[in-house]
Amino acid sequence: MHKASSIALCALLSLIFAGCAGTPRSFYVLTADGPAPSGGGPGVGVGPVVLAEYIDRPNLVLQDAPNRLAVAENHRWAGDLAASIARVTASNLGRRLHTGNVRSYPWQRDEEISNQITLDIRQLHGGADGYAVIEAGWRVYALPDRRLKASRTFVDREQLASDGYQALVAAQSKLLARLADAIAAGIR
Repeated sequence: MHKASSIALCALLSLIFAGCAGTPRSFYVLTADGPAPSGGGPGVGVGPVVLAEYIDRPNLVLQDAPNRLAVAENHRWAGDLAASIARVTASNLGRRLHTGNVRSYPWQRDEEISNQITLDIRQLHGGADGYAVIEAGWRVYALPDRRLKASRTFVDREQLASDGYQALVAAQSKLLARLADAIAAGIR
């Protein structure tokens, strides 16, 4: 094992074990890279979002070995992770597509939406190597006929700016911003 990965693994494990020592819970939220524009524009709906089972939980998840995950017991999402991913992706897409008419699933009427984006989040976690990773399948459907316009898989990683869960969530937010870049290119 490289010295840098050994240090990152030790830091990661110390964070996990420190969480078991009766420390108060911390709650985290994914953030968009800015608000969607106000006003109208083409309607974009994001959702439903399907999460891999291992991340479909209130806790942040870290991969501490090639085939082993650690659940951060006292470090949790501030809300439903799938809904948060949909909200952040909708806001990011609104900025990229220059529309204020973005919705997260479920929305009231399909008539207001011209493109629906579904997401299958297969990976979204931090690793002992100091990176956050994402693997997401996405599809764009033209409404109202639900014609498939694009279908791709997005895989990327982002180095954490520092140690800690806050840096992990910031890196995951950056990955979602780049996912929105890829989806926006697929819609155009």
